Amino acid sequence: MAISGRFFFLALAALVPIIAMPGFATWLLSLAVLAVVLTVDLALAASPQKVALQRSIPQGVRLGEPCTAVLRLANESPRLLRAGIKDGWQPSAGAVNALQSVRIRPGERAVLTVSLTPSRRGDLFTHHVSVRSFGPLGMAARQRTIPAPGTLRVLPPFHAKRHLPSKLRKLRELDGRAAVQIRGAGTEFDSLRDYVRGDDVRSIDWRATARRQDVVVRTWRPERDRRVVIVLDTSRTSASRIADETALDTGIEASLLLAVLAERGGDRVSLLAYDRRVRAKVSSTGKGNLLNAMVQALAPLEPELIELNTSAVAGAVRSVTAHRALIVLVTSLDAGSAEEGLIPLATSLARQHVVVVATVRDPAMDEARLDRSSTTAVYRAAAAEHTLNRRAAITAVLQQSGVDVVDAPPQELPPALADAYIRLKAAGRL
Repeated sequence: MAISGRFFFLALAALVPIIAMPGFATWLLSLAVLAVVLTVDLALAASPQKVALQRSIPQGVRLGEPCTAVLRLANESPRLLRAGIKDGWQPSAGAVNALQSVRIRPGERAVLTVSLTPSRRGDLFTHHVSVRSFGPLGMAARQRTIPAPGTLRVLPPFHAKRHLPSKLRKLRELDGRAAVQIRGAGTEFDSLRDYVRGDDVRSIDWRATARRQDVVVRTWRPERDRRVVIVLDTSRTSASRIADETALDTGIEASLLLAVLAERGGDRVSLLAYDRRVRAKVSSTGKGNLLNAMVQALAPLEPELIELNTSAVAGAVRSVTAHRALIVLVTSLDAGSAEEGLIPLATSLARQHVVVVATVRDPAMDEARLDRSSTTAVYRAAAAEHTLNRRAAITAVLQQSGVDVVDAPPQELPPALADAYIRLKAAGRL
């Protein structure tokens, strides 16, 4: 049972005769009137037990985009249902009108729409709907909480998608170059042409030469259908907030852009989300559904407050492919962990694969390094300078081991990683 504001004002009005004519009889009469009004109103209210409910929720929505959840109510009571309906979404679902009022005649139905604007990626839940059925006087209500579980999957926003057309144009330009312009790059046969001075004699096609009675050489292009394996670090370092999002969210954006670009470029793409075990695993199937599979798999991911098990990453990569591939490690250059885990891992992988380390840099570090306005700012600038120098030293060690490093602020990391992939394709290293 619930009491409305109307009953509160009625109780205040009942104090008037008590004050005017104080006495036991006045008190008893006032309380009796209030009890009768409350009892009659509750008796005439439609039973919330007779309310049938169905819920309809979209399968998925991108972070920040509005969507609508639908509640279908049926009044199976013989009385008019005057009710307040509260849909129990968690706060990050951004339910604008979770509480609504309805009037449903006996045997009729009503449809309520709840507008949602999610503010957090992942699975958002609602577990119940509360129905508060008021009587005709609106003094009191009968209340029931109806279990109605529902889940809304909020997908990564993929803002980096705006960079995709320009990166695809670069790939098409790369594919359109003549083989002579990228001589020596790649191992995939492209075409035959006449021999010119300076060509590698190992490229001479002797059968074609015999048929044409002129020296003919084969031309090559960077291989297609190569493996690209993205390892997304979901350990504790991915929980750090840079700008308005976590490092994991930035890594997801960069991984999505690279995966779609590589798939469009003819490569086979696999993604592993890993810390101490595989949190998500997606591979391209050639059916054009890689992006959808990735956003569905990455949506519920959250940083795990544990250390990355770098010694097991190589085994996870081998479970995807045993051949030479492009391995992209989306992780942190944290000095404390990089010297013990990341550098040995990347160095060992670089012996067989082409390795790229993609990491997000906090732009606040660059700003703090230049601030000398106060004593506190000077100490902060010294700490920022030290941190940036350590990152530069780790980057230099990785590059000496043949590992490419992409270190950029959150908004710049996805296109920078895509550019690194295109450079590797142009150089014939894939």
